[in-house]
Amino acid sequence: MAVESLAASPASPLTVARRPPVRQRAEFPLLSVVVPTYNEAANIGPFLEALRAGLDSIDGGAYEVIVVDDASPDGTGEVAAGISTGWPSLRVVRRAGERGLGSAVVRGWQIARGDLLATINADFQHPPSILPEMFLKIENADLVVATRYAAQGSVGRFPLHRQLLSASARQVGAFLVPKVFRRVSDPLSGCYMFRRQAIEDIELRPTGFKTLIEVLARGRVENVEEFGYTMQERRSGRSNVRLRHWFAYLGQLRRIRRELQRRRS
Repeated sequence: MAVESLAASPASPLTVARRPPVRQRAEFPLLSVVVPTYNEAANIGPFLEALRAGLDSIDGGAYEVIVVDDASPDGTGEVAAGISTGWPSLRVVRRAGERGLGSAVVRGWQIARGDLLATINADFQHPPSILPEMFLKIENADLVVATRYAAQGSVGRFPLHRQLLSASARQVGAFLVPKVFRRVSDPLSGCYMFRRQAIEDIELRPTGFKTLIEVLARGRVENVEEFGYTMQERRSGRSNVRLRHWFAYLGQLRRIRRELQRRRS
């Protein structure tokens, strides 16, 4: 079972490099999907199976999936590594030296080889089958966002208290950084796809769980498409969101607000 080691220093910038020169890209995948995990051993097998079923239809299978696991004590990384032995497009990375979903996603993009980058969580709340459909929409866009709030979108049976928390988070974001939050109906989405050049050579600074607002605030994103989906219930286990993540989110919003104000001055 092959598990890559990603031992980046927490002090190293979260910057995605430019694509290699064209002459070196013949065997590179078109799409790189990063799946951040922590204690998802019960979900990761069925999730990857469902993800593969959809992605194999993409442009002759020109994709890679990168599972970035934060040394899950439940053995998530080992389960994923076992699957990778029969799936050459799957890379499994065990991260050391730092933790957190946001930075895990960007570290995955840093080692990704695709011209298109994406992320999706392994808890099934975003159906894996939506990625091929998002791939079709990105032909005329810089960014495609899976959203609960667009046409054909729904929060499903998401618990009421979580709906209220999500609504509050969106309202606070719309107040502090309206320029970012007006661009999409679901700026807190954890599933989206975009062109690599939108963020290459730009340092991202996600704190907590929210990476899309970093891409929207700091990236070269002009044309945005949305893909409505129905949010599903977590298949197994419990959410990794904790109170500290909401404090980190508020700090992230304040930082982005200051940066946008400096740009205008």
